[in-house]
Amino acid sequence: MPPRDPNSEIIIDFVVNKRNGVKGLVDAGIQTVPELYILPVDERLEPNKILTTDSIPVIDVSNWDDPVVTESICEAAGKWGFFQIINHGVPLEVLDAVKEAAHRFFGLPSEERSKYWAGNSPTETVALKTSFVPQAETVLEWKDNLSFRCSPRDLESFPLWPPLCRDEVVKYMESAEPVIRKLLEVLLKGLKVEEIDEAREYTLMASPLVNLNYYPRCPDPDLTAGVGPHSDISTITLLLQDDSGGLYVRATDEDSWIHVPPVNGALVINMGDILQIMSNDRYRSIEHRVVANGSKDRVSVPIFVNPGADAIFGPLPEVLETGEQPLYKEVVFSDYFKYFFSKRHEGKKTMEFARI
Repeated sequence: MPPRDPNSEIIIDFVVNKRNGVKGLVDAGIQTVPELYILPVDERLEPNKILTTDSIPVIDVSNWDDPVVTESICEAAGKWGFFQIINHGVPLEVLDAVKEAAHRFFGLPSEERSKYWAGNSPTETVALKTSFVPQAETVLEWKDNLSFRCSPRDLESFPLWPPLCRDEVVKYMESAEPVIRKLLEVLLKGLKVEEIDEAREYTLMASPLVNLNYYPRCPDPDLTAGVGPHSDISTITLLLQDDSGGLYVRATDEDSWIHVPPVNGALVINMGDILQIMSNDRYRSIEHRVVANGSKDRVSVPIFVNPGADAIFGPLPEVLETGEQPLYKEVVFSDYFKYFFSKRHEGKKTMEFARI
């Protein structure tokens, strides 16, 4: 990585080393986007790259046993890698409460927020971070996030979590768990897996993460990125959006992007790299990105449904039973995870780690 200019080093010191995050920059009254956050022109999301004629499906899952519902889910997972679900059973008040909790936490003074900064937090199960991997990035992302590890063992450290938001995070995770299980049952049945036993459950969903993502209002959002183009390394991701908009997914036309409009009460579902690998490319883990917002602070709350750290995953035997050749080798999830977080967001390049 080339050396940064002195002004950028000052910004890095304030945002990362002094644990203020990009929210601290905005609170300090910054009027222009610092050079450290300005994207090269060819990496910006220009209006001519936005496809308005396509949209990802919105699926009513009020009856999970309806063959039309299950077919719609598997078809969307294969074509788009993304879809929204409504009537999923997670109460609207639970969704609203966790979004409000995110605003409450990031409304705290910097010295209060920074108590949970990664490496300084009272527990490893909660960590405040900024951008993606600042030490590996030449351009930072306009985002802070508070991340919670939510496996049963991780929840033992609940008393050490921020009181302003911990109840809402746990309630959201508990309410979403039946939806996660239903989605995985449907998607795995689409791959000829009839039952998710204990071992397979560990490989699919043993280590969920909940993030409170915070994108403070940006003085010039066209210059920067809330999140750069990437695919998730999860099995699947459930994303709760607020009403701001700003999430874009890569279209089937490689150079175009489709906006995912907020739908009140909906959850956005996307396939992660793990499920693309396990399905041997039947399901698609699609690049997505978030644009910054010039008029208001934006929050989103993803649940990353991840394998256990030592889980080994690769193309499922049921997928290969007809003699189909595997496109990926078997990989330990912790190795894949470390590789993903060793570099900046680079589209789908992480998948090369597992490709044969």
